[in-house]
Amino acid sequence: MSFLSITGLVKRFGGLVATDRFHLELPKGELHALIGPNGAGKTTLMGQITGELAPSEGDIRLDGQSILGWDAPRRALAGIARSYQITQLLKGFSVLENVQMMVQARQGHSFRFWGPVGRQGDIVQPAMEALDHMGLAHRAHGDVMALAHGEHRQLELAMALAMKPRLLLLDEPLAGMSQAESATMIDLLKRLKGHYTILLVEHDMQAVFSLADRISVLVYGRAIACDTPSGIQRDEDVRRAYLGDE
Repeated sequence: MSFLSITGLVKRFGGLVATDRFHLELPKGELHALIGPNGAGKTTLMGQITGELAPSEGDIRLDGQSILGWDAPRRALAGIARSYQITQLLKGFSVLENVQMMVQARQGHSFRFWGPVGRQGDIVQPAMEALDHMGLAHRAHGDVMALAHGEHRQLELAMALAMKPRLLLLDEPLAGMSQAESATMIDLLKRLKGHYTILLVEHDMQAVFSLADRISVLVYGRAIACDTPSGIQRDEDVRRAYLGDE
């Protein structure tokens, strides 16, 4: 049984079909990349998985259970985390306190960072573990606004990991990064690979081909191919529709 199963997914906005009969079977532990030109429907597809958008047709199942009708908070608590959603960092607080916010959300605590919360092991320990996974443990007690852009993206991922996700949706984690920052992020994602089921949207093809187990190519909301990285590189339809423009 696939961990994430998407069947016949359709999303219409009036006369526009943004998702066109999309199918995906994602096994547990796989890193699956979604690629395609701008406007291909990648972000719309991710929004339907997280519960931000309701499909017009089709079904989405997580570990065998349909999650249609579940709102975004319920899906998050069920283990679906999307990195790009965490865009509002708490200015004036430390890197660690920003991750603690997500630990508290998962555990159902109120959001109180001052006082004894900062000394509670059940909050501090998982927050530090998430920071360590993303190479930021040494920055834990620094001001969040002192981080460089690449470190901000690492922090967003640490915050997602603090939710203990079973399915991790990454929306262009390398966007805006320098070459050195991108190399660091790719190394960190390789460390996560196999430990999490990951759906990755990314325009950096070098990163995609080095990270992905399989790749789906979207064009106008329709998957024109789903294959291994080597198979995608050899696919003439894909080259004409997308890779040939790179």
